[in-house]
Amino acid sequence: MQLVIYFLMIVTYTHTDYPALKFLLSEKGLRAVSQMLSVQIQSKLKSTEISEYRGKRDIKIGTVHYVLSNMRVVECSMPDPSLVFVEGTGVSVEVSQLTLAITGKWATQFGIIHANLPGSFDLAVYNIHIYTLLQLADDAGRLSITTVQCSANVGDVNIQFHGGARFFFKPFVSGFSGQISDMIREKICPAIQQAINGSEETLQEIPVNITVDQYISLSIPLTSSPAVTHQSFELDIKGEFYSRSSPSEPPFSASVFDVPYAENYMLSVAASEFLVNSAAYAFLSSGALQINITDDMIPKSFLIHLNTSQFGAFIPQLRTLYPNMEMQVLLYASETPLFSFSSGVIDIHVPAAAKFSAVKPDGTLVPLFRLDVDGSFSGSARIDQNLTGAFQLKNLTLTLGSSEIGDFKVRPDSDDSCQIFTLVDQHYKMFYLCLIIQCTD
Repeated sequence: MQLVIYFLMIVTYTHTDYPALKFLLSEKGLRAVSQMLSVQIQSKLKSTEISEYRGKRDIKIGTVHYVLSNMRVVECSMPDPSLVFVEGTGVSVEVSQLTLAITGKWATQFGIIHANLPGSFDLAVYNIHIYTLLQLADDAGRLSITTVQCSANVGDVNIQFHGGARFFFKPFVSGFSGQISDMIREKICPAIQQAINGSEETLQEIPVNITVDQYISLSIPLTSSPAVTHQSFELDIKGEFYSRSSPSEPPFSASVFDVPYAENYMLSVAASEFLVNSAAYAFLSSGALQINITDDMIPKSFLIHLNTSQFGAFIPQLRTLYPNMEMQVLLYASETPLFSFSSGVIDIHVPAAAKFSAVKPDGTLVPLFRLDVDGSFSGSARIDQNLTGAFQLKNLTLTLGSSEIGDFKVRPDSDDSCQIFTLVDQHYKMFYLCLIIQCTD
């Protein structure tokens, strides 16, 4: 009975102040789980091995001993099970009108009478009703799924014996049917418990941390026990990224937030600013938020290129000190880029710095100056098949952080015409926004 494993497989447990990631399964989502669960139950039943069963039946003139063996389910049909949230506990699973067709071998003995050869039988079991209550909780810091209640009833049983001494035992088939019905009923709940135990073992094997790439990992344990109401099931997940090389807590913390219930959605997923900001901090701590920009990365159609001759138009001393040399720029985040969410709008603040160097003919770099960049962007993002977004530059401030070639004018006059060239590098599976400003009088 793998009820909510479809989206719980990533979940284990640890303590933190507030979660940064939440999943909320609605009643509509539970109905979808019900459809998937129907397929899983039927597949599980068809692959279930039924152990040999030995019984006896008193027929007044003596006792008939019988053995049923090599039993297997050849057909299984059922409507979708009914799944209902049980507030404060978990989920109830109710299966009705389940029908099984079972084949197998049989042999009997009555006193000195034996069936010379084992016979076969076809068994049809109708109107099986199963009720199971699953509790979702935490066990020593990990998600736990347990069966707290299980009951099963079997409606009608029809059995047809073939071969063996069936002509002798035919009058007593009704007695056999009743005992076989009890045997099947007694095996249902233990089989369900076995399936639940298998799911529980699978959950215990799930790692607490997921490696994202060579730089960062994602911690996705639960921060509290699952919250079950009469109409939803909510998981609160830590959702914090860490640097793999130097894991540490960021200088900010997660804040409380809620995911609104939407009955028209099967599954709602909500993330706070902390999730994204912890990723930025982890990348920064790993040294991944930097890129070397060389002239061959700039389109030839762009008017400004990385060489001292063209930059000399803005910084005259470059032409004198380092004539006709190529330049290189190391662009990096000087502090953690921070995201903030409000009313469908995402604001991003990016503190960065750009170190400019001249490249000597032998490849040696000569430090020139450092520009401090403070940029802010605003936009929105959406998830279809991929994560997409559109952002607009709100503000860009450049200041001269340091210089080995003397002071020079950094900020263009207000009537200057400026263009921004964006360079995107996906080498490290993350977008780097590189800004090169082209201004003309």
